[in-house]
Amino acid sequence: MNTLEQALKRRENIYSSMAETIASRLYDVRKEGIKDSLSGFHNQAHRLEEVATVRGISFINDSKAANINATWYALESMHRPVIWIAGGQDNGNNYEALKEVVEEKVKAIICLGADNSNISSYFKDKVDLILETADMFDAVKAAYSLGHPGDVVLFSPANPSFDLFENYAERGKRFREAIFGL
Repeated sequence: MNTLEQALKRRENIYSSMAETIASRLYDVRKEGIKDSLSGFHNQAHRLEEVATVRGISFINDSKAANINATWYALESMHRPVIWIAGGQDNGNNYEALKEVVEEKVKAIICLGADNSNISSYFKDKVDLILETADMFDAVKAAYSLGHPGDVVLFSPANPSFDLFENYAERGKRFREAIFGL
């Protein structure tokens, strides 16, 4: 089964799926059943959730990614050019772990938060364009205006939500609302 056919596309989910497939085959579970299970599984809300495609631009909600590691997995799983919406309550994150994957996959960063200086200063020489926003609708609108058919707008903040939102769920809900407000 091609990994692009799996419902859960994050690297750790693919590794888990591989292990589960091997275990299932040991118990003679049919390949068709395994394939149906892996392709029909629904992702958790706010975790690489495919919200919509607007004029060929895919919008993915990964609001639950409130740390560097979760965002790395999200970015790493992307196979198309990415406009990355990031930010939040930055507690002095070290973005070094994201450097290589951002340089490889991200064409623009839209910063969303009360203070985006850490993200902006770290990535200023690593991507062509970084925009600052303090409102979800403005962030989504900016990402949409930069996108082209085939691009992905990935909302994977790498930070907690508490600067502008009550929690990651509210932040993810606002992301969805902003997309449907385009």
